[in-house]
Amino acid sequence: MRILITNDDGVDAPGIAIMVDIAAALSDDVWIVAPDGNQSGAGHRFTLGRELSIEERGPRRFTVIGGSPADCVVAGMTHVLADRPADLVLSGVNAGQNLGDIVHCSGTAAGAREGALQGAIGIAMSQAIDYERSHAVDWSNSIRFGTDVVRAILAARGQDDVFYNVNFPVCSPNDVAGIAAVPHQRFSRSAFRYYPSDKDGEFFVAIPETPMPLDSNADFEVLRRRNTITVTPFALQQTEKTALQRLAGLSLSPAGQS
Repeated sequence: MRILITNDDGVDAPGIAIMVDIAAALSDDVWIVAPDGNQSGAGHRFTLGRELSIEERGPRRFTVIGGSPADCVVAGMTHVLADRPADLVLSGVNAGQNLGDIVHCSGTAAGAREGALQGAIGIAMSQAIDYERSHAVDWSNSIRFGTDVVRAILAARGQDDVFYNVNFPVCSPNDVAGIAAVPHQRFSRSAFRYYPSDKDGEFFVAIPETPMPLDSNADFEVLRRRNTITVTPFALQQTEKTALQRLAGLSLSPAGQS
């Protein structure tokens, strides 16, 4: 199995080294194509209309200067590995959880999504942080369970048109309750808000609080309250079928009529 690794924290981030160890337990054909710097929140952005460059950092290790995770997967699958694209794209391990609607803007998730769009199996992996206590990352659960999680997904998957989003809880490995396939948390509103800066007239786009209420069976609460590794499959075909049927009778009024 040929594996391509990317992330959104940058090619030198500690999480990518953990992902290399996860991949090395699965295959001896492992490649890295990752951004040269932090691309958190980049989502599925492509760098269009501006030239990019690839720098080789070592054997099977490349970085895209100024590129997003999606740029890196495209460069990896269609250029670096053009002779035989990867079978599996692993994105992460991200420093911090990617849950609920926040996945829509996640560069980590986008790396796995673009991998799946390119024809590979795409798996995004994130290590949760308890931000109320500290911003430090304890990678223990990613290290202990990462390879087993990938193996479990590979064993259970069918021909579904999806990519997978995985989150590891904040707890001792001995306290991990197991692994569960769960839906993502659909928030009651966007989690992102205007957040004023200390500098007059300036502001941040931030997540000052989690929108409530939360579904006890969705990824956010299962990860946080049950100490469970969460796996969520996201569909690549995003058309909402019920709405499509409801709109099937759409028509335009003849000119001049209201």
